[in-house]
Amino acid sequence: MPRPELRTVRFTLDGREVEAPENVMLVDGAKYGDVEIPVFCYEPKLGQPVGACRMCLVEIEGMPKLQTACSTAVKDGMVVHTQTERVRTAQQAVVEFLLVNHPLDCPVCDKGGECPLQDISYGWGPGTSRFIEPKRHFRKPLELSPLVAIDRERCILCYRCVRFSQEVAEDYQLVLLDRGAQSFVATFDGHPYVAPFSGNIVELCPVGALTSRAYRFRARPWDVEDSGSICTLCPAQCNVSFTVRDERLMRVLARQNDEVDDGWLCDKGRFAYQSAHADERIVEPMVRDGGELRAVSWERALGAAASALGRAQGRVGALAGDGTTNEEAFLLQRLLREALDSPHLDSRPAGGPPRELAAALGAPALAATMLDLEHAHAVLVLDCEPVDDMPILDLRIRKGVRRRGVRLAVATSRPSSLDENAELVVRLPPGGGEALLAALDAALTSASDVEERSAAAGLDAPALRQLAALLTEAGEDVVVVHGERLVSGPRAAHAARALLNVAERLRLAEHEGAGLLEAPAHANGRGLREAGVLPEAAPGWTEPAAAGRSAAEIAAGLADGDLTTLYLLHVDPLRTQPDRGAWERALAAASTVIAHASVLTEGIAEHADVVFPAESYAEKEGTVTHPDGRLQRLRPAIGRPGSVRAEWSVLAELAERVGLPAGPLTGPMVTAMLAEAVAFYAGITLDEIGGKGVRWPKREAASAFPGVEAGPFELERPPAPPAANGRLRLGTYRSLWAAPEVEASPALKFLAVRQRAELAPADAERLGIADGAAVSVARNGASLAAQAAIRSAIPAGTVFLAEGVEGAGANAVTGGEPGLVEVRPG
Repeated sequence: MPRPELRTVRFTLDGREVEAPENVMLVDGAKYGDVEIPVFCYEPKLGQPVGACRMCLVEIEGMPKLQTACSTAVKDGMVVHTQTERVRTAQQAVVEFLLVNHPLDCPVCDKGGECPLQDISYGWGPGTSRFIEPKRHFRKPLELSPLVAIDRERCILCYRCVRFSQEVAEDYQLVLLDRGAQSFVATFDGHPYVAPFSGNIVELCPVGALTSRAYRFRARPWDVEDSGSICTLCPAQCNVSFTVRDERLMRVLARQNDEVDDGWLCDKGRFAYQSAHADERIVEPMVRDGGELRAVSWERALGAAASALGRAQGRVGALAGDGTTNEEAFLLQRLLREALDSPHLDSRPAGGPPRELAAALGAPALAATMLDLEHAHAVLVLDCEPVDDMPILDLRIRKGVRRRGVRLAVATSRPSSLDENAELVVRLPPGGGEALLAALDAALTSASDVEERSAAAGLDAPALRQLAALLTEAGEDVVVVHGERLVSGPRAAHAARALLNVAERLRLAEHEGAGLLEAPAHANGRGLREAGVLPEAAPGWTEPAAAGRSAAEIAAGLADGDLTTLYLLHVDPLRTQPDRGAWERALAAASTVIAHASVLTEGIAEHADVVFPAESYAEKEGTVTHPDGRLQRLRPAIGRPGSVRAEWSVLAELAERVGLPAGPLTGPMVTAMLAEAVAFYAGITLDEIGGKGVRWPKREAASAFPGVEAGPFELERPPAPPAANGRLRLGTYRSLWAAPEVEASPALKFLAVRQRAELAPADAERLGIADGAAVSVARNGASLAAQAAIRSAIPAGTVFLAEGVEGAGANAVTGGEPGLVEVRPG
């Protein structure tokens, strides 16, 4: 839907004429006149103001009473006074009243030195208090959750935390209990406040009532420095500010960027920084000696790796994953293609469509933005779970539905956290994304075989027709949010054609506020592909000199002996790749495995011959590409521990040792090489990217994007799902918490994922399985142990397992594609 037009109005503020956008609140409008109006409860990100604290009272001519500036909109000709005696008296009274029960413990309060209450007390308070009565007391501090402590004596009842819980995250866990002076923030029945975004309430709190248990008493504001960068722990790539003291990360705060994260962080992004200082972190290069990995010098490790790569000329495979920057990806493909004559590299765990189709999906005209999610007429969430795959997407979509009436449709195999917000929910069988798109394409073109296509794929034809009607009737701005899993696997090309067909039917490329937005499997999934870490595409989606093998084909090549050496850049195949059995055989057969890793996960510990210590995201220099095409800059906030080196320099030195001319000497030189190699990045610099990033689809160089066919295509009928015969269809999902960074962070260990088999009540009853019971999930001779979790929303005949769980991931029984499994007690 069209963005609201900004109209400027003039009003008088303390005797001066000020211009400000019409209908902004006076608190914000006053800033255009360089006037600060004090607030406690007001926070624009939380939605409509509530006027709870009364700190922002101002005098407006024509109104007999003082008005709250946070809830009064600026109007043309308005005359406002913020410095009259009447206003000052009211503000001083509010501060005095707030301090009646507030403890004066600033010297020991974590908020001291960066506390709005402190600042406002000095700037707008009376300076003295008339109260000598005893203050109220609560037991303190209390654990509101394992991550957040609450000191109820300090709470000024601004409602910010409760409003966040109820109106932003919509988890509805925080409430205000009791009345009057005895009111306090709590959870229902005292349950811990455990939610994906709970840490935001610490940053929202204007006093020291809510504090981070991980940061509590660790540092004071005058002891620390702040450094801006990007969180690369998931594809959301939120802008963050690292709080640093003595080369250690103390905490992570949100760095407001409305076009990326809206100023919010998930708890993984806020607390997993502790993994950078974990005891188990690798800080020295390691070489396998006598069957064990031992710390060695850089010279020996680089020599061993270069020697192995040189011997394996033309027979090297490589995988890149989470945490890899664009520069590292570019140098990796350069090492393999130019130095080793081995184009076998991939960044997609389950493969993907051919180059032309993959490029068509990433074309500038189809790139939706994060802001589009708020202003679209309709949003379709397809085969992904935003809160796990890309958490900030979840908050953006909720905001659009709640504030702007965006019509939401959810089409997933596993129940979604957005189901309650959706106008329409369509359940599809695991792996049924292609079938849904083919049937939706038929419905959008009023084809006569919609029912037939839907029935063959196990879909509800009336629901498909409703979905088609919703998307066409809502308006021209439609955004389709989909997971990478939708266009991966053996039928990736067919799914990509079907998705492009739907985009063409809805004319997404023709409208500024419409398009596709993918939640990639890796944090920098889009950047890795555009940098050329693909078997069929060189940097910039150009055609390579020779096509290589996909990830699954690399595993097969290693097992067969066609490939001998494997290079792993931030990847453990036993944890992240489908078909664990195939990768176990591949790693066992490989003559040399070279890895970049921060901790020794199972596959690295058992099979790596050379391990280079990986940088944490707080130590990296380089760029990443957001799923909407925004290039963002990572800046080092702390020094590298031990002997850790910049990973781009390791890749550059290896390339030089195996025969390439001397490479780049600095990080910005690699960025310049990348911009030269990727035509649609042409001319981009780190200065242009700056602190907020720049979307390359909006630059002039985007015209250099390769021309590819975008459909419509003639679609092949998808295969029908296999008959169950008493077994269950296997679906998988990626949990936000299934990550080494979570397991290595003390604050988040309680969230580390244990494998659960999610079952429908009818299936659990038929199989004699109780909730919480131990079960075995088996397929093709492989099995894994899990705990049964019976959920009423799970479709009958289906079981869901989590991917990426250490030692018990769903890849043990996936076999590389969806299928049927047996679930048994015990």
